[in-house]
Amino acid sequence: MSTPGVYRIYGSELSPYSVKVRSYFRYKGIAHQWFVRNASNQADYQKYAKLPLIPLVVTPSDEGIQDSTPIIERTEAAHATPSIHPDDPVAAFVSALVEEYGDEWGNKWMFHYRWARDVDQLSAAGRIARQQQPRSDAATHANSTAQVRARMVDRVWFVGVNELTAPQIEASFERAIDLLERHLGGRAYLFGDRPAFGDFGLWAQLYCAWTDPTAGALIEGRAPTLLAWIQRMLWPRAEGPFEAWASLAPTLIPLLEADVGKLFLPWSVANAQAITRNDETFSVTLDGKTWTQKPQKYHARSLAALREKYAKVADKRAIDAALGAIAGFAALRG
Repeated sequence: MSTPGVYRIYGSELSPYSVKVRSYFRYKGIAHQWFVRNASNQADYQKYAKLPLIPLVVTPSDEGIQDSTPIIERTEAAHATPSIHPDDPVAAFVSALVEEYGDEWGNKWMFHYRWARDVDQLSAAGRIARQQQPRSDAATHANSTAQVRARMVDRVWFVGVNELTAPQIEASFERAIDLLERHLGGRAYLFGDRPAFGDFGLWAQLYCAWTDPTAGALIEGRAPTLLAWIQRMLWPRAEGPFEAWASLAPTLIPLLEADVGKLFLPWSVANAQAITRNDETFSVTLDGKTWTQKPQKYHARSLAALREKYAKVADKRAIDAALGAIAGFAALRG
């Protein structure tokens, strides 16, 4: 099943965190094998996985790693060229912020659109069922599709999707794709002409959303430049240098102000506080609207990691000058 000296990635085309890692490995030119996780490789997966999650990466030294951000960070330390971190310190920090925003807030877009409407539920559940049992007959496939659909629709609460938050999620998604459409005009990637850390995190959620009927129609109908980036990131390559923050700021700051600062960061803080208090649910006002959900335990840890990245910046003056006026930015100071 495996090839000596080659990384193994166990994942799914419908998993944003899986395709995020695969895109990164493709960009870096790191030898790897892609395995769709299903019954045929379950025994090998269980040998290395500590948690029942994908992606799982098995290194050439036969070690299993999980969680897409640590996977990329660890692999980047061993394969530093071409770097995914801009030289400009402000751009580099914003890239890390956008990566986290994609992982945690962008996932709400993807999860909501995938499981909110019949057409999307049937599309996703059918593809998941076929991936799990690629040779099943029609009756078995229909039964598996129904089971997947019921299980996943019942889990949307996990990422904060409910009747109260759904309109906020859809408004955020439409605003973000419009702002990204403008920002990507004239550049191949978010931070210039080569992919950065932030590209991989944000792209993965938008790519998976694009494969679903409703979100895909929104992207194709109103954001052709964004769509080209989504497709480019399947096999990304360096087409030129990173840009300096000064040239990125005019079109990237609006996204940071509208979505990262007013929604993602205050949500992150409220979520972490709820976990500290051991609350069953929490409510927070995001851009004038009430948001209510159960706390997400993992994100409290990833917020702490983001704050640590900010704390490690030796000279914070440029970052504070560039981002200090953005609502919610103070949350990164801890």
